[in-house]
Amino acid sequence: MPVPIRRLVVALTLCCALVAGATACGGGEKTTSTKQTTSAAAVDQAAPSPTTSAERQKFAKTRFIANAGLAAGATYQWIVKPWKAGKFKKGAKGRKLALVKAGLAGAFAYNRLKAAQKNAQGDPTLSKALAPLTSGIEALKKLPSKLRKGDEKAANSFDDVINDVKDAGKSAGAPVKDQVPSTSQLSKG
Repeated sequence: MPVPIRRLVVALTLCCALVAGATACGGGEKTTSTKQTTSAAAVDQAAPSPTTSAERQKFAKTRFIANAGLAAGATYQWIVKPWKAGKFKKGAKGRKLALVKAGLAGAFAYNRLKAAQKNAQGDPTLSKALAPLTSGIEALKKLPSKLRKGDEKAANSFDDVINDVKDAGKSAGAPVKDQVPSTSQLSKG
């Protein structure tokens, strides 16, 4: 019995999103416990820090700018542009492919926005500027299902959240520019 193409596209989209999410969640530092041979005096000595707290804050802004820029670039390239071109409307030529790409871009952008949000916690000004946007970022999880149903406001709301994050970064001294990720970056998450 043949499977309808719609089910295959939905299954492919979900599989890609799960793979991207699993890839993004893994990769932690793995350590093995071995016999400790350090003396108590060596343990008491504080290891020199490679960065000062001011440098950590600077790097937090830099990482925020990079992550938010990738999210903004993916959103514009694979969600906003096709939406403005009418690719998500029912019966549009290339709709299914546009929806698959938008689903991947949505998962990627959500992942990068969560990373940017975590980076912003390292800088007090960014943290305060991004605090009101937490619920908007969380609401982006539902984008792919809204687009499939033909909700035209979904892409617009995604664009609004990205613009709010850009404005928050700009007000905190961390201007965000769109950086379109490569397709390999998109598939890796």
